[in-house]
Amino acid sequence: MISKPDYMRFVDEQLEAMIRMVQELGDDLANRRLKAPGSNSPFVILTHCLGVMEYWGGHVVAGRPSGRHRASEFAAEGEVEELVTRARAAREQLLRDLDGAEPDSAPRSALDPDPESPQITRTQGGALLHIYEELARHRGQMDITHDLLQSGGH
Repeated sequence: MISKPDYMRFVDEQLEAMIRMVQELGDDLANRRLKAPGSNSPFVILTHCLGVMEYWGGHVVAGRPSGRHRASEFAAEGEVEELVTRARAAREQLLRDLDGAEPDSAPRSALDPDPESPQITRTQGGALLHIYEELARHRGQMDITHDLLQSGGH
C-alpha cells in the first residue's frame, strides 16, 4: 500500500488546487453556478469534497461518528475564507485519521445505507482510494467551472 506521506502528497495536490481556485474567484464567483442544468458552484464542489473526506476518512477509516449531510453540501454557500479554513482543518483531520488506518482491514464503521452514498469498498484502503478518486474528479470539474466563470462564459 502507498505510504502516508505519498498518499497525502496526492491528496494535497488536488485539495490545494481547489483552494487556490476558490480564492482566485472570490466570494461572488466561487458561489456562482454555471447556467448548465445540474451544475455546481466551486464553493459547493469543495464543500462536497470536505464531506467526502469526513465521511470516508473519519467514519469509514477512523471509525468516528459521521455528521455528514450530503444533500446540504450541494446547497452550500458562503465566504471563501471560511471555506478555506474548513478545508485546511479537514486536511489535518484526514492526516490524523490515517494514523490508525489498516488498508487491508474492513471499514471501522458500517457504510451509510443511503442509496446516494456509493457502496464501493470493502476495505479501509478502498475508502482512502475513493477519497482521492473524488478529489481528483471534482478538481477537474472545478478546473472547468473556474475557467468558465473567470471568462464570463457562465
